[in-house]
Amino acid sequence: MINDKPDYQTQHKKRLSWMPWLYFSLKEKHLVWAKPWQDEIQQNLIQVETIHIGQQCFIAPEANLFAERGRDIHIGNQCMIAADVFLHGPIKMGNEVAINHGCSFDGGRVGITIGDRTRIANNVTIYAFNHGMSVDSPIYQQAVTAKGITIGEDVWIGAQAGIVDGVNIGHQAVVGMGSIVTKDVPDFAIVAGNPAKIIGDRRDK
Repeated sequence: MINDKPDYQTQHKKRLSWMPWLYFSLKEKHLVWAKPWQDEIQQNLIQVETIHIGQQCFIAPEANLFAERGRDIHIGNQCMIAADVFLHGPIKMGNEVAINHGCSFDGGRVGITIGDRTRIANNVTIYAFNHGMSVDSPIYQQAVTAKGITIGEDVWIGAQAGIVDGVNIGHQAVVGMGSIVTKDVPDFAIVAGNPAKIIGDRRDK
């Protein structure tokens, strides 16, 4: 006999993968299966990559995390990483950091540091390295430089923004959707555009 009962649990897992904030408000009847599911995903990552994961985190099974020795990924407590995210260490995340679907981060040699309670919307790209651009040889043969990227606490980075190597984003700053950040951003600043420029201050809101 064919079982026609809808597979709600599989759909619920998919929903959590793409909207991971929902994991933190699950009822006990859902945590019965969701927590063991998450524990298995996280333990598998810890076994095969140099990853350190804090307490009460959510990592979508569709996320791609790579952290060889010397390029560790440190994830703080109560962080969430959604589906189709690509992370390559070194990356250090504080507590309550959210990385939404489709983001792509590479820490280069120096790394990416993300402060507590920072929220990063979908399809954000953060690359902590750069290629030489001399015309004397092809781009792919030139030396790679790396300065690292630091993002402060309580920062909001809008969808499809990009952050280039060497940038420091201050605490409680906001980066507008689609912005390309090429210079340091002060604390509380609201920036937007390509290249991103200061258009406001959170303290005025």
